[in-house]
Amino acid sequence: MPAKKRILITSALPYVAGVKHLGNLVGSMLPADIFARFCRARGHETVAICATDEHGAPIELAALEEGIGPREFCDKWHAVQKKLGDDFGLAWDNFGRSSSPANHELTLHFARQLWKNGFLELKTTKQAYSPTDGRFLPDRYVIGTCPHCGYERARGDQCENCTRVLDPVDLIHPRSAVSGAQDVEIRDSTHLFLKQSQFAGKLRNWIESHKQDWSPVVTSIAFKWLDEGLRDRGITRDLEWGIPVPDDIADGALKGKVFYVWFDAPIEYIAATKEWADRNGKDYRDWWQGPASSSEAVGQTKKDVTYWEFMGKDNVPFHTVGFPVTIMGSGEPWKLVDRLKGFNWLNYDGGKFSTSGKRGIFMDKALEIAPADVWRYYLIANAPESSDSNFTWEHFAGVVNKDLADVLGNFVLRVTKFCVARFDGKLPGEGVYGDEEKALIAELDRRIKTYTDYLEAADFRKAMGELRAIWVAGNEYLTRAAPWTHIKTDRDRAAIGVRMGLNLVHVFAHLTWPVMPELAKTIHLAIQPVGYANGVVPWVDDDTAAALDSLIPGQPITPPEVLVTKITDEQVEELKARFGGAA
Repeated sequence: MPAKKRILITSALPYVAGVKHLGNLVGSMLPADIFARFCRARGHETVAICATDEHGAPIELAALEEGIGPREFCDKWHAVQKKLGDDFGLAWDNFGRSSSPANHELTLHFARQLWKNGFLELKTTKQAYSPTDGRFLPDRYVIGTCPHCGYERARGDQCENCTRVLDPVDLIHPRSAVSGAQDVEIRDSTHLFLKQSQFAGKLRNWIESHKQDWSPVVTSIAFKWLDEGLRDRGITRDLEWGIPVPDDIADGALKGKVFYVWFDAPIEYIAATKEWADRNGKDYRDWWQGPASSSEAVGQTKKDVTYWEFMGKDNVPFHTVGFPVTIMGSGEPWKLVDRLKGFNWLNYDGGKFSTSGKRGIFMDKALEIAPADVWRYYLIANAPESSDSNFTWEHFAGVVNKDLADVLGNFVLRVTKFCVARFDGKLPGEGVYGDEEKALIAELDRRIKTYTDYLEAADFRKAMGELRAIWVAGNEYLTRAAPWTHIKTDRDRAAIGVRMGLNLVHVFAHLTWPVMPELAKTIHLAIQPVGYANGVVPWVDDDTAAALDSLIPGQPITPPEVLVTKITDEQVEELKARFGGAA
């Protein structure tokens, strides 16, 4: 077994409003969960954190449209997202809420530290105001043409086309996203600004130190921000819903304003960890803080903890600049991220997911089509790591039918059913492994090590390719061993093939568990009860030869029902019509 490590994992927080689509799922939550399960399987002390992001203008406006208050709105949608996450097997140690008392407390703590240390200042800014709407318009509720790339529906906080961070005053031909009114005025409003520009050198050195650890999509976005000149960033907004700015900051000059959602949301990682620790009689600072002798040591503490963040590429700027500056500027020994895994986009049939256009697949509807584990495998095997990836129903059906139904499912069914039919449903003990089995053990020893290395690096597509290759190796062995042929003339030789086949089923269950936890348990139950501590199926870290000869002769074997149902061509056409796929 590997030396035990302490692993802290956070997923980018899904915005609380609405059901998330599969692009949201594969861009942060799913890979974080698979990585956390892998770490637990290897015996590492692991804490995996996520939460709903519950502040900001969209919540105010969406609640207004529903005729309820923001708190009631968030309560409703947090419950929906929690249930859908559970249904998809997302096993967080805590799924928190950024509107929690813990996050209020920590956000105010960081703000006060930054103010005390001189890294916040008051500035009077020009802000969009809509006379038609009778209110200041939050950044994302001003729409116009991006001055950098010309995208005509850029938001006032960020252009989703070129990822540039914007202010509403930057937009060309601005208009209200609430009413469509074009009588947008620019008025004065006083706000707190975080002096990010003072940290440009520290940030560059810190990001440079992680060039080998972070994916190119992450470092390229981070350096792009720095190369363009880091600007100070407003961290308060003219809203009612959010964490209010206290009077002891700026002598009450910001009464009635709240902190910007992107200031408090990352702090929720710490707050959600605190909630988990409080419930379990632990100290959250054991994961987030440690002694530091000077401000230079900030972020270099808790070296016994490796901190991983998972997110889509649109979130990278806030996690490589905004949140790190908050931590550095606090002057306290908070943990900075060690490994940041950023993802590109998952597109739907050549275009973007669209809620309003009813185009694409969302988490609730996905579960009406196939079990969660089928989606988990497909999505992570096609994760948009080095570039955008594209979902089509034909490709989905092909992967499900070939990888899961044929390669994995068929292998499990034929060897377990053959055992029942010819060996009375008991694992045979006759015969001794020969050259064929030794060759298979050598191949799988190599492949399992490679698979493990890929998962340790969170290199998911390569990992899934190796997992599939492990399944294929098992199939090829069983075809060569051909126990259904040898049973007629050489029972011992048939028994060897079946015994190895059943040991392979057992190993497959262990290797598959982080990706498809429920399917893995079903496979495992065909061989023997699961019965592991906390429901964690341990990794195959011991000698592969021992793992492939670990089952006890005579133990009962129970074939499962069909593991994965194939998707027909007719169903593909129906799904394309239902979800807006190309004809």
